Amino acid sequence: MKRSVATGLSYGPQATAGHAERAVETALSQAGLDSANGVLLFLTPHYAGHPEAALRAAARAAGSLQVVGCTGAGVLTEQEWLLDSPGAAAMVFGNNLRLGLPAEPGPEMIVSLCTPSGATADWFDRPPSRIGAVSGDVFGQGPFKVWSGCRVVDSGRVETVISGIHGAIRTSQGVRALTTPAEIMEVHGYDVLRLGQSPALSVLIQSLPVGVREMERLPLHLIMGGVTFGDPFTAIRDGRFRLNHIVSANLKDQSITLSHPLARGERLFWAMRDAITAERDMRLTIERTHEELGGEPEFALMFPCMGRGPHFFGNRDRDLDLLRAAFPDLPVLGFYGNGEIGPADGGNHLYQYSTVLGLFRALPA
Repeated sequence: MKRSVATGLSYGPQATAGHAERAVETALSQAGLDSANGVLLFLTPHYAGHPEAALRAAARAAGSLQVVGCTGAGVLTEQEWLLDSPGAAAMVFGNNLRLGLPAEPGPEMIVSLCTPSGATADWFDRPPSRIGAVSGDVFGQGPFKVWSGCRVVDSGRVETVISGIHGAIRTSQGVRALTTPAEIMEVHGYDVLRLGQSPALSVLIQSLPVGVREMERLPLHLIMGGVTFGDPFTAIRDGRFRLNHIVSANLKDQSITLSHPLARGERLFWAMRDAITAERDMRLTIERTHEELGGEPEFALMFPCMGRGPHFFGNRDRDLDLLRAAFPDLPVLGFYGNGEIGPADGGNHLYQYSTVLGLFRALPA
């Protein structure tokens, strides 16, 4: 019996167009299809300078010009993750499933991919739900490429709808809360001066584990603020917060400079990145996404931050391990990016240090 979705992965010492071709051919073979209605194709950064030959090879192998994707710091399927070698990961769609442009009335959800320069706020702040990530590389310097219809898109962002599916999307932010949410009483743009009645830096230092607090230099890359929305008393438990990473701690005025500006009256808690907490949170995210889907998934899309993948978990992608354990043989496609796109608070949000997961099943024909 022909399957509607399958994946393929190919890699080697050189960034050749053959990897894109073999990834698509492998996926078609797994699905039992002769051709595809569309292909999601993710390439490693080695292709970012000139991906055109790989796109044409993928289109020829698929028998379709509907090739959509981008370059990422690394790529993954249910079979394996790839960070250091040149390669390609592809997901093919057949039978009643197709890739197309968003149209009115609005779709249930949109697969959204962009370069850092294409990640504008107006793209995120309105429904429908989006799932995707920002094209990345190990150093965050580029070049970055996105493509649609088998062509590189100069605007730096693409979107596609997978027709004939129902899906559920959730985000695992995977941090350990160090404090409860406190009201921001004094803030100047990016600089938070007072949380409740205390200086922001004082609240942070007092909340840190003793071993971290006594370090000569605070590991600010592991510490961040969580900005809650909705009921602050249940926001952490329910995952209703957005991470805002720390740029600097300022001894002179006891303030904390964050990467995004905040407003007086918002609620903020301090949190720390922790592999054990992240693993526990991902397991819960998989369970809740499955419940929300209301049936067994037929494929998954997963977009981890490049700072959340194997380098964070000790040369294993525990997010992918947990997903494979929950759904053996489920086709999975994704890439490691510079930011993760997922729904939040009635709109969409660009997450950091997180993993966005989408589970999908085909609608009845």
